[in-house]
Amino acid sequence: MPKTLISPHLIKLIVTALLTSIFCILILAAIALPARAMTPEQIIAALQRPENSTGNIADAVEEATGARGWMSSDVKPIYDARIVGRAATALMRPVLKNDTRKYQNHILDILDEAPPSSVLVYVMQDGLEIAAMGNLMGTTAKVRGLAGAVIDGAVRDITELRRLQFPVWSRRVSPATSVGRMISVDKQIPVKCGEIMVHPGDYIVADADGVVVVPSAAAEAVVDLLKKYDDKESQMIPIIEREKSMRKALEKYNRY
Repeated sequence: MPKTLISPHLIKLIVTALLTSIFCILILAAIALPARAMTPEQIIAALQRPENSTGNIADAVEEATGARGWMSSDVKPIYDARIVGRAATALMRPVLKNDTRKYQNHILDILDEAPPSSVLVYVMQDGLEIAAMGNLMGTTAKVRGLAGAVIDGAVRDITELRRLQFPVWSRRVSPATSVGRMISVDKQIPVKCGEIMVHPGDYIVADADGVVVVPSAAAEAVVDLLKKYDDKESQMIPIIEREKSMRKALEKYNRY
């Protein structure tokens, strides 16, 4: 019997069908894969973008979490600066005058241990008028490459800190030292700073307008919202310039 030959045209059709099937399977597999999580570096880079103001970030945190993310308005910078970094926390409390026990100094531990670009978050429990940081600690933080410090309490030596260009936000400025007045309780624990809970690793964004805490668990959702805000605002500005009316821009984009 003569051999049955498969025509080249049929072979081409079979190969094309196989390749199409493989391509479809790969596309479906890619769709089914979960989106790759953003790295901390990517989140920080997104939060650092100039269009992502503390105001927009505060809005995004509240929309993403249902809770306020901005600290009390009395947490103010010692000079005009902007920082973004991950929180490294420490807590201090008053010490009784007759308490002669030795306590580990967690506030200095975290100063030496926090990774570069971290933001120190120091809470002075019942010590609002006591300085948690001065020139020496600021110098240490500066040479270690830390981004800045946020203090629920006071700061001192602000002339030297300004000269160093080490950014600090605090609720008070006071010459009173913490030595002999406060003891260190713990480090890298959740703390309440400026009325907002801060967990180690949360993202801190601070500038002349104030301090916002971006919870690490909500950071990607916040970044996604910021993209949407920027898209809306960039389209609102031409309408405002053309119509000389913010109301008309709001009618279309509902964002302010």
